[in-house]
Amino acid sequence: MADTKLISVIVPCYNEQEVLPMFYAEITKISKQMTDKHPELTFEYVFIDDGSKDKTLSGLRELANQDSRVRYISFSRNFGKEAGIYAGLSNAKGDYCVVMDADLQHPPKFLPIMYEAVASGEYDCATTRRVSRDGESPVRSFFARLFYKIMNKISQTEIVDGAQDFRFMSRQMVDAVLSMSEYNRFSKGIFSWVGFRVKYLEYENVERAAGTTAWSFWGLFRYSIEGIIGFSTFPLSIPVMAGAVSCLISLLFLLIEAFADKMSGALTAVIFLLLFLGGLILISIGVLGMYLSKTYLEVKHRPIYLARETEKDAYKFAKPVESIDVAINDADDAENDEDTSDSEE
Repeated sequence: MADTKLISVIVPCYNEQEVLPMFYAEITKISKQMTDKHPELTFEYVFIDDGSKDKTLSGLRELANQDSRVRYISFSRNFGKEAGIYAGLSNAKGDYCVVMDADLQHPPKFLPIMYEAVASGEYDCATTRRVSRDGESPVRSFFARLFYKIMNKISQTEIVDGAQDFRFMSRQMVDAVLSMSEYNRFSKGIFSWVGFRVKYLEYENVERAAGTTAWSFWGLFRYSIEGIIGFSTFPLSIPVMAGAVSCLISLLFLLIEAFADKMSGALTAVIFLLLFLGGLILISIGVLGMYLSKTYLEVKHRPIYLARETEKDAYKFAKPVESIDVAINDADDAENDEDTSDSEE
């Protein structure tokens, strides 16, 4: 019999109480199909509760008490999906690791194909790539495509348009990703930066099975800024180029005024140049400030996440029927003893 291989399925969760039972049912079904075909495979499911405000944690406790393969880490607060991915990879024990969402937008049916690709040794990672954005708003789709175009123009790290965090990785690649322990994380960039051989599986966009997404437009915008700052220094060159342009404009106005017969437009030109230069200075300070703020956060060496509870604590919240019955019987016995003592008196 071949050596046992463990697959760790890492699932960041934030307010997923509605979809969690559906995801568990689907992932266990696919896992069984894979173990039937490949008896050497075993699974563990590592859920990361990112400070959910609904009953996600309660659901994870129940699953952990029912299924020994279920593990979970509950954060002390909401640290974000990037921290959830890092926590899952850090605590996964598998020879292979899978990162996927709980909302079933990352279809578990791809897992057998991903495993075959990576286990063959031809690839170190298998991931999905959306070829359509059906179900998304036109505005969101437009800015998403614009981000990938800008990112690939200004960064040396190529990020494939439509590539997702749904990835099946070898242990070697996981260790490489974990070696990048930066505080400000952008997983799409990290996955691309470490390199390795990647197989892309194209598929049509799938809508959430239940619940609502936690990603707002502004949340995604801030996330894109994180990616640009984390994997490109191009914004730092913008003030230099803008300064050169402003000098040329200033020189042009100087020449115009020098050869003009009338100076009636001098005041307008001065006001324009002052506003223009003032705007450039503020933009330059802002760009430098963003990079400085990220450096400030990195040098603090704060932990990427803090865990409040794990699957080892799940038993504390379990309420077995047997224990309840024992407690009721003990109470009844105590009442009977009191009645007997009263009657004797």
